[in-house]
Amino acid sequence: MKSFETPKRSDAYLINEDYMKNLLRVLRAREKQVQMGGGEKAIARHHERGKLTARERIEALLDKDSAFLEIGLFTAWDMYEEYGGAPSSGTIFGVGKIHGRDCVIVANDATVKAGAWFPITCKKNLRAQEIAIENRLPIIYLVDSAGVFLPMQDEIFPDKEHFGRIFRNNAVMSSMGIPQIAAIMGFCVAGGAYLPIMSDEALIVEGTGTVFLAGAHLVKAAIGEEIDNESLGGAQVHSELSGVTDYRMPDDTTALQTVRDIVSKLGTNTRAGFSRIESVAPRRPAADLYGLMPKDRSKPYDTYELLACIADDNEFVEYKADYGRSVICAYARIDGWAVGIVANQRSIVKDGKGEMQIGGVIYSDSADKATRFILNCNQKKIPLVFFQDVTGFMIGSRAEHGGIIKDGAKMVNAVANSVVPKITFITGNSYGAGNYAMCGKAYDPRFIFAWPTAQIAVMGGAQASRTLLEIRIGQMKKEGKEISKEDQEAILREIHERYDSQMSPYYAAARLWVDGIIDPVDTRDVISHCIRIADSNPDLPRFNPGVIQT
Repeated sequence: MKSFETPKRSDAYLINEDYMKNLLRVLRAREKQVQMGGGEKAIARHHERGKLTARERIEALLDKDSAFLEIGLFTAWDMYEEYGGAPSSGTIFGVGKIHGRDCVIVANDATVKAGAWFPITCKKNLRAQEIAIENRLPIIYLVDSAGVFLPMQDEIFPDKEHFGRIFRNNAVMSSMGIPQIAAIMGFCVAGGAYLPIMSDEALIVEGTGTVFLAGAHLVKAAIGEEIDNESLGGAQVHSELSGVTDYRMPDDTTALQTVRDIVSKLGTNTRAGFSRIESVAPRRPAADLYGLMPKDRSKPYDTYELLACIADDNEFVEYKADYGRSVICAYARIDGWAVGIVANQRSIVKDGKGEMQIGGVIYSDSADKATRFILNCNQKKIPLVFFQDVTGFMIGSRAEHGGIIKDGAKMVNAVANSVVPKITFITGNSYGAGNYAMCGKAYDPRFIFAWPTAQIAVMGGAQASRTLLEIRIGQMKKEGKEISKEDQEAILREIHERYDSQMSPYYAAARLWVDGIIDPVDTRDVISHCIRIADSNPDLPRFNPGVIQT
């Protein structure tokens, strides 16, 4: 890697640093807001019933002082406002250690609409199961949910990726030997009742846990039987009469300790065996990232400087360093783990013919290089880490005549068929097919995160707004309407504001296009955590890249 000195704190550096820190202040404030779930009053009512909150339950499960990689904190951000919102979609999940073993933990947050399932809640739970399946991790369900949010039942009930897929995955994971443990700590109603019972073992908490296909009100309405919920499906019923549950627990604390005890006795599996040696600190402090990322996303910067803040200092071997220079490909180590880095170079560089290449654009030679590098990493069983700051593939007659579509297709093919773990970070722009080629969500990264500076869209805001304006004006002219220049500017502002809001990393995180928004200085730790998790699955499929045209 290039040698870098600590940057002089120029005016530009300080402006960038201040801008990033402001973004992080917003991030921290929003994190705290979401972590409150249904709010202080709802939490107080929860405690009055003798119940721990979802976050308290997770904390009690985890090993002391161990890290918890939360996924989907901002799920449902600014969504379902007509129903009062659904912070974190009423479900909290992530990966953490129980008796030294990584486990996926999923907890319904009953302070949010009684833990009801919105459409995005279903998507989040499916993501939890996907992570457990991909990484062969035990999964713990802490159940406390009133079931499907009925006003939106048509968007959650019948389709392939809807509610029923959860139970299908329960069955599939059971056949794969992935341990599933469920603790019923509140309501467990209707179709949702199948989730804990299709797990390997189910616990129920006395006095608060209930499980039934239909609650007392529905039973009375449907068949005229009068009965209370506890007599219908409480802990005593399912522990003594039905035999549905396996353990009867006096309270939340005992239930969680029992789950820990069960996990402590699970057998161990072999690991994937990704290479790891002793970690070496990066060449530059992580905090330098704040001043290196430009406030103005159109300005170039040297991506090597970012990598110097993240990669171990001892090993950085660049692949085809003088070829296809708008994409950096390198073997490196991050916290001791061997990785293959694929990163968009944002500085303006010269190609092999001495001609300038725009930073953040993928050219034919860069796509060709990245394709070959990805194939090599699969051959060598080296996890891939993508750093996205890409505006797309090069356009124009010269690019088209040079076969940019063919070279782009080769790169997309290699990314799609890659079998080693892929971890993606969207640091800046993520536009169009560049998102795909650099392992966006559609290409099954094991994990994908965004920095607060990220933007995700089919194209940049300025270009998209102008295009949409031309379409709007064309429609109005067809209707015989005239539009003044002032009206055009007003329409353009409205379009641009709406489009900008949809490019936000919070918009993406709300819809689980990314697993989370992280502080850039945490990037190195997150990569290490993710590879450790991925190392739990020893069964990598055989790599077959398919047909790649030369």
